[in-house]
Amino acid sequence: MIEIYTDGACNPISDQGGWAAVVVENDQKQSHSGTVGKTTSNRMEITAAIEGISRTPPDAEMTLYTDSQYLFGSMTKGWQRKANVDLWQRLDSAASKRKVYWQWVDQNLNHPFHQEAHNLATALASGKGAQSPVTEVPPAAPAAELTHIDASGRPRMVDVSQKADTEREAIAKGAVRMQPATFKRIKGGDIAKGDVLTTAQLAGIMAAKQTSHLIPLCHPVLLGEVRVEFNLDEENSTVEITASARSTGKTGVEMEALTAVAVAALTIYDMCKAVDRGMRIEGIRLVRKSGGKSGLIQLE
Repeated sequence: MIEIYTDGACNPISDQGGWAAVVVENDQKQSHSGTVGKTTSNRMEITAAIEGISRTPPDAEMTLYTDSQYLFGSMTKGWQRKANVDLWQRLDSAASKRKVYWQWVDQNLNHPFHQEAHNLATALASGKGAQSPVTEVPPAAPAAELTHIDASGRPRMVDVSQKADTEREAIAKGAVRMQPATFKRIKGGDIAKGDVLTTAQLAGIMAAKQTSHLIPLCHPVLLGEVRVEFNLDEENSTVEITASARSTGKTGVEMEALTAVAVAALTIYDMCKAVDRGMRIEGIRLVRKSGGKSGLIQLE
């Protein structure tokens, strides 16, 4: 069963609010968070629940943990909802598509996932978090919906023209595993084609800038920065690759970071395949993204 730990907070001086939802499924954790201007603590508690639930598939079964008596009482005891009607409607809509169990949790018990949600929400409300303020907007499409597929099942490019420009960042990782002798030759600069890591670094950066030409439905993105870095794991004869991409715009840069990792890994393989055709490219994945209405998503 999915577990969701939520919390919301509001700075009484600035009226800036922060929300956070930690979603745990099959020992995998995702953290979502964001900020809202001119709001209240109660609205942030509801928003955290909406955002957490909306990031699960329809028909999913889950338990949502909250320390808000306002939220818990309204969802389980039939408390009157004279305020925040817009958010209650959104929450009811999201919950009606799933099987949600509501559980009140004592903040003083310091459950690690709930404490993480509390710390994120409080930091964002106080202006110490990494997120930029955003306005309250409808939640992102559920994970099960394919936004690049239209109602007739045909591919389409998502319209992002109405989205606000925000600071976007994504970090991706991957690795190339090889024979110890190959690893030694890369480290010592003893590969016939030349400097493997410098070439792979440039290839990754160049590839990130060409992502929209490689992935059919990706939007062209004006990248502010792309970094490709390597860590040499001698014990496992592995070159670990980390790529980060940054931009200010209407759409995320996850694909750019992932493309940079993939092409850097392919370049390492190409430059070394003459001496080791058994090299393996492994574990290319997104580990972090921030920006946009989904806020911070930390996967590792």
